[in-house]
Amino acid sequence: MAGPRSTHSNSITSNTTKQQQQPATLSKRLLFPHLPPGSDLPPLFASPTCSPEINAEAYDLLALALRTFVNTWWTKITRYDKELLPEITIVLTNVLRTFETRLLTTDFSLFIFSVAPALITQHYRDYRHAASKVSTSYAMGGAVPLPYLFHQLQPHVAISPEGKIDEEYFRQALDHVLKSCLPPQDYAPEAERYIIREIILKVLVKDVIPQVTQPWFIQRTILDLLGPSLDAESDKPQNVSPPSHTHHAHFSFHSLLVFFLSAMQSISGMGLALVQTYKQTLSTIKLVNHSARPTINQRRSSEPWRKARPAPISPTRSARSISPPSSSYASAASSTLSLHADIPPPNPQCSSSHYAREPLTMISELFTMHERFATSAVMHTLCMICAATTPFIDRLLTHLLYTRILCASSILFVLRLSKRTLFPNGYPGPPPIDPTPEEQIIIHQQLLRRLRDQVPAFLAPVFLGSSPERTVEEIISPLGDAACNAHLAVFIVDALLLSIFPEMGVEGSAGNADMDVAERLDDDGKDWTPGISRTTSMMTP
Repeated sequence: MAGPRSTHSNSITSNTTKQQQQPATLSKRLLFPHLPPGSDLPPLFASPTCSPEINAEAYDLLALALRTFVNTWWTKITRYDKELLPEITIVLTNVLRTFETRLLTTDFSLFIFSVAPALITQHYRDYRHAASKVSTSYAMGGAVPLPYLFHQLQPHVAISPEGKIDEEYFRQALDHVLKSCLPPQDYAPEAERYIIREIILKVLVKDVIPQVTQPWFIQRTILDLLGPSLDAESDKPQNVSPPSHTHHAHFSFHSLLVFFLSAMQSISGMGLALVQTYKQTLSTIKLVNHSARPTINQRRSSEPWRKARPAPISPTRSARSISPPSSSYASAASSTLSLHADIPPPNPQCSSSHYAREPLTMISELFTMHERFATSAVMHTLCMICAATTPFIDRLLTHLLYTRILCASSILFVLRLSKRTLFPNGYPGPPPIDPTPEEQIIIHQQLLRRLRDQVPAFLAPVFLGSSPERTVEEIISPLGDAACNAHLAVFIVDALLLSIFPEMGVEGSAGNADMDVAERLDDDGKDWTPGISRTTSMMTP
């Protein structure tokens, strides 16, 4: 009996030794120094179905950020206090869980398919109207620059005509966000609240928005999305080997057999592709018809947070630790995760949102399709097809949004990409250098050529008109002014904040945040979007 017991004890000892010898991760050493060596990290998000990979990647990104931006100056103050980073992690966990609950109870279909395309459409229209008045009496004979004319069409209290953003506007907005996300004991101290608010304000107003509104940044981003050009691949030298045999011009049975087999292979491959496409289409149609996110009218009576949404109270200061998500978190997450399967099919008479209308209007405005008969006919045909199949198109677009874009794989990809970009070697890399004016011109010309090459040669006269170069230039010219782009960025940020925090758009005090959505809609039942209510509801013929 001594032999098996000794073997069992030796195996336990060896497993314990391996766990102790396994090096702890950076997130465990910095954020959870008191955890046992073999224990797992506590969940960072409230969703019960959040994968461990997302949890680990988010903790790694958080640990890298805190080590770079907090630990560098905190170690100069004291080398022995190791509790600051765990305390910040506890606060950020509460903020992330509350913010996650908000995101899970927000239907982004309206923002993605209606509000954002309408804002882009109105930006293009107002830019072209302002550009047409530059050399006229409206601009005092050219004395008034284009950004001032554009600002008259899209005035906003948070931005000046020169494109300078008012920090106080976003400071007040972020203060409301922090009040909704921070626990009461963390929101009450002004020093803690001000530090968090100013850090977010600096990143958003001074780093992100001025960078993404630069014309060269937008053009280079479009080039990256289009991928490498075919010309670059064709310019590579190819190793051409000399023919090993002479070409026989006479007919042979071998060549006929090769041609026949190649044709059969092509036909069979095409048939298999058609069968796979047919099966995938049927599967998608079944999923779309049986799983659809509820609309605003359906969710209004089922969402408890529209009546009372207090931030969950975390443990006291004396015994603070990251605990599993509470029942309020779990109920919100589980109810949102079951939307795709448990919500009954909506009533098409009251729930049609016409999600395809604004994207089609945006495409028509971007490519100036209303100026050419062929493209106008194609666009009207697409609009009629989408109008006839509006309930299915709405469910299809929502299904694709939440299964292909706002899904776990996309979140994991964004986290890994952010970690590689921001911290390539575990620490921040050198800041990117802005391109010179000559390089910006080269980027602009490359984008013009790439967009022109995307349209086949036999379709270019039909879709791009008699002058394809001018049409392509008109597509990207409304994004060529940083001050005008700043207006678009501010409107998009406002719309995104109103989607996640709808009480911020209610006139009056925060006590009116419980107002039903139907009371905040126009007479026609559509959401009111600031600055785009003039001509965005209908497509220009």
